[in-house]
Amino acid sequence: MRASKGLFVTWRDAPSDADTRGIQALSRAGFVRKVGAGLYAHLPLMTRVLARLEALIRAELDGISQEVDFPLLHPQALWEQSGRWDAYTRAEGIMFTVTDRAGRAHALGPTHEEVAASVVGDLARSYRDLPVSVYQIGRKFRDELRPRAGLLRTREFVMKDAYSFHSSPENLAADFEVMAGAYGRILTRLGMPWRAVEADSGSIGGTGSREFVILADVGEDEVLSTPDGHYAANAERAVGRAPDAGASPFTHVERRSTPGTATAEAACHALGCGPGHLVKNVLLVATFAQPDGNHHVPVLVSVRGDDSVNAVKVWNAVQERAQRYGGGTLLSVDTAGPDTWADVDTVPLGSVAPDLSDDVIAHRADLHPAFLRLCDHEAAALRDFATGANETGWHITGANWGVQLPLPEVVDVRQARTGDTSLHDPGQLLQSARAIEVGHVFQLGTRYTEALGFTVTGPDGTPQPVFMGCYGLGVTRLVQAVAEVMGDDRGLVWPDAIAPYHAVLTVVDMTDTAQVQTAERLYTDLRAAGVDVLLDDRTERPGVKFTDADLWGMPWRVTIGRALERGEVEVRERRTGEVTTVGVADVVAWLRRRIG
Repeated sequence: MRASKGLFVTWRDAPSDADTRGIQALSRAGFVRKVGAGLYAHLPLMTRVLARLEALIRAELDGISQEVDFPLLHPQALWEQSGRWDAYTRAEGIMFTVTDRAGRAHALGPTHEEVAASVVGDLARSYRDLPVSVYQIGRKFRDELRPRAGLLRTREFVMKDAYSFHSSPENLAADFEVMAGAYGRILTRLGMPWRAVEADSGSIGGTGSREFVILADVGEDEVLSTPDGHYAANAERAVGRAPDAGASPFTHVERRSTPGTATAEAACHALGCGPGHLVKNVLLVATFAQPDGNHHVPVLVSVRGDDSVNAVKVWNAVQERAQRYGGGTLLSVDTAGPDTWADVDTVPLGSVAPDLSDDVIAHRADLHPAFLRLCDHEAAALRDFATGANETGWHITGANWGVQLPLPEVVDVRQARTGDTSLHDPGQLLQSARAIEVGHVFQLGTRYTEALGFTVTGPDGTPQPVFMGCYGLGVTRLVQAVAEVMGDDRGLVWPDAIAPYHAVLTVVDMTDTAQVQTAERLYTDLRAAGVDVLLDDRTERPGVKFTDADLWGMPWRVTIGRALERGEVEVRERRTGEVTTVGVADVVAWLRRRIG
């Protein structure tokens, strides 16, 4: 390609709302152009990067999965069968919906579990037809509330999603590892600093999932791991043991006045104890969508005073107990503050105890009449602790479970943190790093196949369940992750595997006949040798061309300038900045050896 003939527009400054180095570089170098909130046009250089990344993905999936192309519009009925219509339109609110001229509702697919199970379920009828694995690379849509960080959180994006179907959980588990292995190879070929970590399955569900993340300071996710490499998990899922709080300062049970102690910190100061000797109690309200309308369930969560509540773990714990309250789709679990209560005086905010009476909400017709009470393991292990006394401005000290206070249901609801002791080795402490999630693989079990009536005939002629897996890889997200990690202050730095061109030929002086003729000859010879090359034949100053070459980030820049008088050109590696003088006759072979 000739730069003079293409849409190669670079910018001195990034857009004012480009908030990470990666999207700044992609915007300045003319790879993408923002169209609206969370919406980006992919310009020629970007489409070449995407095409090469998609080819790399297809090469790794060859023999593992078959490529398909599912529709972007999904009938509402499919999502209602799986039970996710309300979850995605009301709870998470991330699914775009449209209505056709006949009044039928459809979704713009944020993911394709329902469609995949429906289509494959119509085709696979016998256990002999399994296992089956299919994948697609295409557009997805999510109505992000706050799109940010360029392509890392958008409303429209390119994704590789795969779905596998199996006759047994063991076969599913084996295929899960095969796909996970392919993801690892893809990220390794890109030269990225990646980790596979335990993760929460979220609204997709299933019995287990694993995220593939790129370690980067700009990442929205936090990963907790151990130095020995034997444990790594997304902070939403991570577990660990809190540091030992030491001996309790309380030797006997006492009810103490603690005015003005609305926070755990204030209560500890008033009581003369560390936060590890306090049980704090957090009031929440869970909202479920049910046929007769929304139902609200009060939730009381007890954690150690130096711990925080993990919202994802609480969500999962509440969802697992949904049938106690009539079932339905869990829409939200929100903090219950003063605005939540019609009569605040009935709830001693700041002095709540784990045994807060259900009577305090008896007057609330919109609430379930009894609290769902949950206690974290760390809080449950405390002895002689302090907690609220169920009267504003009062606390009790020296309390014990089973004596002064009944122990609620014990479940992991705390947020693991740096410095926690790992469960597999007391000598290993959790450490934190920021990361960008680029892939997620799930063992879904029978959640979707059962809901959509997908069974196969077993060896004995009777219907048997089908076990499903799904595997997502964010293609546009991965491109920006590469830009974030590998870029530098001068611009993008692409790995050979997905660079839009292997090299850029920079002609220093377009009025110099010898330089132009040499550039044309090299351009022809390199292309014939299979080297993707961009010829910068613009009539710009050399400094502008060199700056643009750095912005574009091609692995190699071949400069045709004064060295040509000696029959040589300068070849500069973008990643290291190292410059090598190479004879004109040797350039093609020299580059081919380095780009494989």
